Parts: sequence; C-alpha cells; structure tokens
Amino acid sequence: MNRAQDEGPSTRNPPGKRPGMKASRVYQAAFEATLAVVVAAAAGGYADQRFGTAPLLLIVGVLLGFGTFVLRLVRLLNELERRRQATEKSDDPGV
Repeated sequence: MNRAQDEGPSTRNPPGKRPGMKASRVYQAAFEATLAVVVAAAAGGYADQRFGTAPLLLIVGVLLGFGTFVLRLVRLLNELERRRQATEKSDDPGV
C-alpha cells in the first residue's frame, strides 16, 4: 500500500468549494428565517400602538413572519437537496 491509500480519502477540497460553506449557508438561512419572525412581530406591535388595534396587527405580523420563516426553510431544504443530487451525480462513474 502506498501512503495515499493509508491516509484514506483525500481531504482536499474540490476546486471552487470552500470548507464549511454548507454549514455557513444553513446558519445564514436560519438566521434570516428567525429574523423574519422578529421583524414582522415588531412591525405588527408598532402598527398596533399606532392604530390602536392591539393585538390584531401583532398577530398578523407574527403569522406573516412565521410564513416567511417556513418559506425560507423550505427553499433552503430544496437548495441543499439539489446540491446533494448534483454531488451524487458528479460522483457517479456512469455505470
């Protein structure tokens, strides 16, 4: 056996791929999704104070923020699935 076989799979990154890129993308999307709920709730709370409609607009803001949260996470999952399939396809030697 040669040294490359003893060390196992190569730890080098493919060209154009940075280490930790997938994890950072997930954290960014989770942060954006969470922030959407907070911002929408704050906007609803402010609108309630301004128009005297408490708690109606706060509830609407939370629901809109939660909808945005879910949509963002679904898009992230779809993107990660596409990348996984593309990686599997490029690793497939073409039987």
